[in-house]
Amino acid sequence: MARFLKVAVIGAGVSGLATARALKSEGFEQVVVFEKSDNLGGTWVYDPKIESDPLSLDPNREIVHGSLYLSLCTNLPRQLMGFSDYPFVTRKYGDSTTFPSHEEVLEFLNEFVVEFGLAEMIRFETEVVRVDRVDSRNDQWVVESRANDLSSNEIFDAVVVCNGHHTQPKLADVPGLEIWPGKQVHSHNYRVPEPFRDQIVVVIGSGPSAKDISREISKVAKEVHVSSRSPNVEVSKLDFADNMWQHSEINRVDGNGEVMFEDGASVYADIIFHCTGFKYDFPFLKTDGIVTVDDNRVGPLYKHIFPPKLAPGLSFVGLPYFAAPVLAIYDLQAKWIARVLSGKTSLPSEEEMLADTREYYRNMVEKGVPKHHTHSLGHEFDYADWLASRMGLQGVDERTRSIQKSYYKFLVKNRGWRNREWEFSDGVQEEEEVN
Repeated sequence: MARFLKVAVIGAGVSGLATARALKSEGFEQVVVFEKSDNLGGTWVYDPKIESDPLSLDPNREIVHGSLYLSLCTNLPRQLMGFSDYPFVTRKYGDSTTFPSHEEVLEFLNEFVVEFGLAEMIRFETEVVRVDRVDSRNDQWVVESRANDLSSNEIFDAVVVCNGHHTQPKLADVPGLEIWPGKQVHSHNYRVPEPFRDQIVVVIGSGPSAKDISREISKVAKEVHVSSRSPNVEVSKLDFADNMWQHSEINRVDGNGEVMFEDGASVYADIIFHCTGFKYDFPFLKTDGIVTVDDNRVGPLYKHIFPPKLAPGLSFVGLPYFAAPVLAIYDLQAKWIARVLSGKTSLPSEEEMLADTREYYRNMVEKGVPKHHTHSLGHEFDYADWLASRMGLQGVDERTRSIQKSYYKFLVKNRGWRNREWEFSDGVQEEEEVN
């Protein structure tokens, strides 16, 4: 059955490449990977360009896909950066640091493409502008693409969406921003620290990018104040920099340039820096409202992959975050999709998938988890193990579990501030090496 199916893959980033490999391994001979840029790697391709609107709100702006800043390293140790059966640590780059650079990750992905002969499947500089069902059935999809100002329509039996989620910025909702006179920027449009020289900067966010960027710009800025909405955060000076302070959530800002925090402190700032994450966005996807993005929940999706009403013809790879281990999870998602499309395994009925998805949402409500964290897996291994079990594969091995748990404990203990020289010994973090 597999050899007669024609499958479209949207995006040649990590998820798209994993999907292409999985489909090829299952015997699919007609797989087209659409990539609108001239390079593979998705979010791991550095582009020095930034958008004309630093908050990316102007609908007429030229959209820059990448969000990489020049100094970015992974926020996961290299031991957790590989695919389920293609480990990162076995590659030889001459760099033994715990957290690989973005250049190293991109080299890893290029080697992956060569290893599995995926290059011929990728159509570069070809943007997908529309994905829609041919008719009310789910067994054929039209993909409209554009290359060199020429549009074309092709019919596919299945479409796998792998376009990533680090392009459309999500901004903080702070009272008074509409009258605040200073500059604002989102991390999507950050590349180097120089524009922040001698400035007083308020960074909103507590994720990896907020931690990395605030620390980096502190080397040139006059002051850096990091605001987090995490509970029980009080104003404190950070001990690794003379000009950095941690604050609670911003209470409001005003027209005089003052930023007031819930902890009672305030500062007159030059720049408000939104390190507040991104929105899932599928401008090309037409499903008549069957699949929606509501408060950053893409759904309804069975196991973060299949829309029950459109499965298996439409699927998604790469939505989960705070996942353990993340690249391996995307790889397992891709392999499961390939098995389903090949007929080697089957999905539950539409009603069963909907019931399972609704139960997942109900459990989130009972636990007090906000809707916008629907695709956050909380660094747990259950999801990866479940995916592996669908295919009779081994789940997360004990060494990987040990590394992931040790690293997560370190982040919790240090409030997310990590030392890039942090290292492992037999998979266990060396406490004395953490500063």
